[in-house]
Amino acid sequence: MPDVRLASSQGKWILLTTVLGSSMAMLDSTVVNVALPRIGEDLNADLAALQWTVNAYMLTLAGLILLGGSLGDRYGRRRTFVVGVVWFATASLLCGFAPNAGVLIAARALQGIGGALLTPGSLALIQASFHPDDRARAVGLWSGFGGVGAAVGPFLGGWLVDGPGWRWVFLLNVPVALVCVPVAVRHVPESHDGGGHGRFDVLGAVLGALALALVTYALIEAPNGSPAVIATGVAGLAAAGVFVYVEKHRPDPMLPLGIFASRQFTAVNLVTLCVYAAFGGFFFLTALQLQVVAGYSPLQAGTALLPTTVMMLLFSARSGALADRIGPRVPLTVGPLLCAVAMLLMLRVGPHADYLTDVLPALLVMGTGMVALVAPLTATVLASVDVTRAGLASGVNNAAARAAGLIAVAALPVLTGMGPEAYRSPPAFNAAFDRAMPICAGVLVVGAALAFTFVRGLPPGCRRPECRHHGCVTAPPLERGPALSARRAIGDEARPGPKGEPGGRGPR
Repeated sequence: MPDVRLASSQGKWILLTTVLGSSMAMLDSTVVNVALPRIGEDLNADLAALQWTVNAYMLTLAGLILLGGSLGDRYGRRRTFVVGVVWFATASLLCGFAPNAGVLIAARALQGIGGALLTPGSLALIQASFHPDDRARAVGLWSGFGGVGAAVGPFLGGWLVDGPGWRWVFLLNVPVALVCVPVAVRHVPESHDGGGHGRFDVLGAVLGALALALVTYALIEAPNGSPAVIATGVAGLAAAGVFVYVEKHRPDPMLPLGIFASRQFTAVNLVTLCVYAAFGGFFFLTALQLQVVAGYSPLQAGTALLPTTVMMLLFSARSGALADRIGPRVPLTVGPLLCAVAMLLMLRVGPHADYLTDVLPALLVMGTGMVALVAPLTATVLASVDVTRAGLASGVNNAAARAAGLIAVAALPVLTGMGPEAYRSPPAFNAAFDRAMPICAGVLVVGAALAFTFVRGLPPGCRRPECRHHGCVTAPPLERGPALSARRAIGDEARPGPKGEPGGRGPR
């Protein structure tokens, strides 16, 4: 049994290294948007290259995050976490010295692989190391400090872009890793899943990532309209179909499809797809709109986006408590509607927009909507499945959110008619932005309608989120369930339980 106490020096070191590691991945999910105009200018990149700068990272992270947790349970959680941090820092170094857009995009994809190892690994280390009496408080501190990192991310990114340059948005990860790795090796105990068995579903992970990559490529290159682009899109859909077939028939799938037998779980994930598709498109385009059209500096644009994450950090726990009392249906309906209103308010943000009268009101409404829905969404996901499958449910939900943001960033420029050089023309970009915000608002309304129609109350005594403070805007918090391990859980998932029912276990 883990016996490290939070008040001990070892406990503080463990908390430090897990916060630093998870913050690296969380920051890179948000700060890069602020740097995009300068990256495009410096590398002479078109809009498609900027889309790939965001999406290459999201692609590998979304496709491999479920597998990353399993690797830690099998080969050692500390070892996998350290490999993830080193991998992430090395890829960040490549990003920082990238001579052209192609190298930057490739390095961003490598970053996502590192993120898939360290993101689930940081929380797994806390679960596996701390004494049960201290675990809840340790998770609370971990999620709180991570939320602070997410909140200051855009501000820090803007300051770096305005100061030493956009390359330092990536290079800053290297000194963080130089602190994180020695602390982890010296102070974090190694832990494994002693009962791990079965093969890893590498084929499923590859097929899932390939399907996302092909569809994303087809969407980004859709303005070309060439037969090759159409064929790529068809191949992506075919790969998605093969992925579903493989996961249905493998004895040890990465994604056991039986989890979608829960109607509420399926409905909440559909809501997640709508909500985080809108969020992904919103934050990608808004960071550009504020700089390209409104004339803000990177620092001003990054600071302008602070209210949403700060509000989530301060009030997400209270929102979760409110949902416990009144049920998730109202928050999951009202939250997306408030965010839709915020996106329509963003139509006031044009040339020389005033922050206090044009930008801030929209972001305050946006923050209110995100506060209302994020914590209840996570609680509903966890409550929709058996308690032993909570980790799997959370991982699926987190991956779905990231995939939705990935597709939105690829699709919105096509849907709004943005050309390759649109971000260099304020009038052209402003017109496309004005077309994009109603689309995002409409997707949120669909999400609200799904929640109102299909989401019901939480059962008494259901699994509650441990990460009560959350500030990341790109995905819901990742939770670990009480099962002994992800690897054992995925293996058991395929084995029949009593009376032929599924084993019902999911990764922690």
